[in-house]
Amino acid sequence: MLKDITLGQYFPVESLLHRMDPRFKIVFTMLFIVMLFAGNSYLTLVIGAVFVLMAQLLSHIPLKMSWKSVKPILPVLVFTAVLNLLFIDSGDTLWEWRFLKITQGGITTSIFMICRILLLIVGSSLLTYTTSPILLTDAIESLLSPLKRIRFPVHEMAMMMSIALRFIPTLLEETDKIMSAQKARGASLDSGGLMQRVRALIPILIPLFISAFRRAEELATAMECRCYRGGEGRTRLRSLKAQPRDYAGLAVCLAFAAVSITVNILR
Repeated sequence: MLKDITLGQYFPVESLLHRMDPRFKIVFTMLFIVMLFAGNSYLTLVIGAVFVLMAQLLSHIPLKMSWKSVKPILPVLVFTAVLNLLFIDSGDTLWEWRFLKITQGGITTSIFMICRILLLIVGSSLLTYTTSPILLTDAIESLLSPLKRIRFPVHEMAMMMSIALRFIPTLLEETDKIMSAQKARGASLDSGGLMQRVRALIPILIPLFISAFRRAEELATAMECRCYRGGEGRTRLRSLKAQPRDYAGLAVCLAFAAVSITVNILR
């Protein structure tokens, strides 16, 4: 299960989306989120689905990678759908038992929320799939550079965000190794009641925290040995330069967002 979590992973292939400026890709992701949450109709979801499909084709990312990004949140989706299904009271009642009720509005809301979350996960995952952690750090720092005027530590924050994304797959792999080691020693992690399963997590969390702090200390030592002193006076191997394809992509993204907002207003 943990091996299926692809959050923060970079998938290196040759594609148009990989070659685009990372600053624009962050803006695309923000506009996509606005596009999804600005509308409350299925037509806006269709517009968002078309946008995600176009981005998926341009990225050359295999569909199985997108499925891996969705698979870990399926329990959350099911839980959210059940809550909306049973506790939203609007429209005709289809089934009722004591305080539980299934209505047409509940079914519609459940389906709408599931589709919206699926599109959100698949669309936003393309940002990390197509952008390396180094470029993502440079893009975040560039976009937040106006905050330097108020002495906001932009470089340090961008570096922390990049490191956090970079180490998510590493920590997941470490967790999987610890769980396999505990199971080999006879630990029962998947059986028993709720409290027993919570107690079974203690032999996993303690080594995981120790490993995380050890990796953090090793990373800090490595950065100090390389004379890292923050963003002051630092240069970059690759400077970010916008290309015509980036502006064309921004125009397409703005058009999708405008259509989605217009549809919601005229609805």
